[in-house]
Amino acid sequence: MHRWRPRLGLLQETLLLTLYARALDAGLPGPILGDELSAELAGRIDYDFGKLKVKPSLVVSTALRARMLDDVVRAFVTAHPGCVVLDLGCGLDTRMRRCDPPPDVDWYDVDFPDVVEVRSEQLPGRSHLVGADLTGSGWLAGVPDDRPAVIVAEGLLPFMPGDSFQAMTRELTRHFPSGEFAINGYTRFAAWAMKYHPTIRALGIRAAQGFDDAREPESWSAGLELVEEQLLTRAPEVARFPQPLRALTRLTALSTAVSRQGARVLRYRF
Repeated sequence: MHRWRPRLGLLQETLLLTLYARALDAGLPGPILGDELSAELAGRIDYDFGKLKVKPSLVVSTALRARMLDDVVRAFVTAHPGCVVLDLGCGLDTRMRRCDPPPDVDWYDVDFPDVVEVRSEQLPGRSHLVGADLTGSGWLAGVPDDRPAVIVAEGLLPFMPGDSFQAMTRELTRHFPSGEFAINGYTRFAAWAMKYHPTIRALGIRAAQGFDDAREPESWSAGLELVEEQLLTRAPEVARFPQPLRALTRLTALSTAVSRQGARVLRYRF
């Protein structure tokens, strides 16, 4: 079997972290996401995944947030035939395969040009690939603007400098007539603490961006309205977490403030 050796920048290399977490979940006796294709992709990569020091907590939280975001996409696609889907910072995520939208849905996978090139080789499919730096502008020019859209930004917020995430959000919501924007939100403390996480430190990346109040994006002049805040500590899938992580997560779930310091999925309409 031919194995691919990645040559990516440090920021782009985070795609291997999330890919490996999904792959590890797929190998569990009771997987949360069950993404077999991610496991297959990880097996084709010539890379020392051990240096990422992926812990069980990261495996289950990555799988659970992906599942929650998949559910948002599936519900929107069902309610809005022929809509547009944007997966921002897609990396080697297999979300389109997992959601399996009807042919009339226009799906766009967006990431850095070198990541998109890798994706076209390692994960070919029927989605439209857009190579772009999301801190810039103009990359939406080829995306239809006459239909509702569901936009997913998984793991993207902490790695965009300054107010570039807010600026990107404004550009997105002005491009489409209506839609939903789903992200995994980080509090400021959680984003600050990421740079001390063994996996992030192993890649030499300093994360920074986050916000505490789930309603804060409503003040970004992007026309956003909070629809739902899901705290991963209170998801039913916690029952599948390995011990002692399951017990610790259920203890954390007793406090909303503490739960928000962990993973959460936020859904907005615009």
